[in-house]
Amino acid sequence: MQKEQGQLDQLKLSMYLIPVLGFFLALWTLYWRQGSRQQQKVSRLSVTLTLSWLLSYSFLWTGAGQTSEFNSLRLLYLNSLLTSGYFLVSLSLMIRLWLGKNPRLPLISTMAERFIGKHLS
Repeated sequence: MQKEQGQLDQLKLSMYLIPVLGFFLALWTLYWRQGSRQQQKVSRLSVTLTLSWLLSYSFLWTGAGQTSEFNSLRLLYLNSLLTSGYFLVSLSLMIRLWLGKNPRLPLISTMAERFIGKHLS
């Protein structure tokens, strides 16, 4: 019974780390102050990752429209690398979670606890 509960908790935490879609579930959890302490931490990490990606994506996309064709291509290429990186980081965090390790990123987890935790938790 306890093993099933642990797997259910891992599934819930993994849902927060799904790229883009998990952001809304994590935001809901933080806004309504629901979930365990671990769910709150993973939610803050997910929100921080998604907002960082979205902000960077927007800046690169806007910059690509404002520069020459050659520089525009470079910015769009960088944008695709950034998006691929976001998806790979999310996937690696989910894998770490399923291996029983702490889903934590050195700099981003600290930022999540400091900034997002201050305003949404």
